[in-house]
Amino acid sequence: MEGNKGAVCVTGGTGFIASWLIMRLLERGYSVRTTVRHDPDGSRDISFLKNLPGASERLRIFTADLGDPESFGPAIAGCVGVFHVATPVDFEDREPEPVVTKRCIEGTLGILRACLNSKTVKRVVYTSSASAVLLNNSNADIQDEDSWSDVESLRGMRMPGASYAISKTLTEKAVLEFGERHGLEVVSVVPPFVHGPFICPKFAASVQNCLAMVLGNENQYWFLLRMCLVHVDDVVRAHIFLFEHPDAKGRYICSSAMITIEEMSKFLSERYPEFQIPSPESLKEVKGPRFASLSSRKLLDAGFEFKYGIEDMFDGAIKCCKEKGYL
Repeated sequence: MEGNKGAVCVTGGTGFIASWLIMRLLERGYSVRTTVRHDPDGSRDISFLKNLPGASERLRIFTADLGDPESFGPAIAGCVGVFHVATPVDFEDREPEPVVTKRCIEGTLGILRACLNSKTVKRVVYTSSASAVLLNNSNADIQDEDSWSDVESLRGMRMPGASYAISKTLTEKAVLEFGERHGLEVVSVVPPFVHGPFICPKFAASVQNCLAMVLGNENQYWFLLRMCLVHVDDVVRAHIFLFEHPDAKGRYICSSAMITIEEMSKFLSERYPEFQIPSPESLKEVKGPRFASLSSRKLLDAGFEFKYGIEDMFDGAIKCCKEKGYL
């Protein structure tokens, strides 16, 4: 049975953002099709999706892979909208960057062609990343939708996760260009580190980064030098808001908070005394770039409102990690 609001497709349904998005879309009365990668030995647990409220009536799960763009066609056929969240995440750079980028772009363009072929899809919402904005040579303290990461500079750097940043930058550009060329409504959401509780079984990488001091992951402290954050529920609500907003167009940064490593040390030690949080003095040796802040002015001007602060993000994430046995 289709929901009152029609059917939408969410790619990469087992991921952190996508699974939360499926939950919220079901709550709002949509029928949801989601895609998961082929699982030949049946080892992946997707029961958490099947058990969501409304899932038994209004959630259908399809198999598709970015390496086979045509595989998304059946999930998209008949949908009024598509949320393209799936992306290869390889922060260890196990695969060569050109391989990751090619698969990401070709898979995404294949999804957009399926949207055109459907004749029913009204709008596509693409999940980008702040890594497509911040990694450039700009000296600006605040960056907005006019800023793009510098791919050539990234290719010359030995920065962890560079291939992810390059693939996200070039894929977002390709998505927006395709929309312009073919008259397909495409909107991109650009979140920084997404934080908060997660309903998927896997420990979300961005939550791990945000909790580096709680977990004692010293090799990730450089991420924290100056960190922009957004609560997972806010970023999901922004996806739905931009899908439903009649005048939404182009890129939208979705960032609600910024915190430095010194501020985070003080905040965590005061709020969660049960953890051994390193002192601000001990963190002075941490080296790395302090990235600019991100402006969400365009999103706010469109009428969106953030609901959650830093306290909510950490409270939700820590509670969730304790429940799932990660802390």
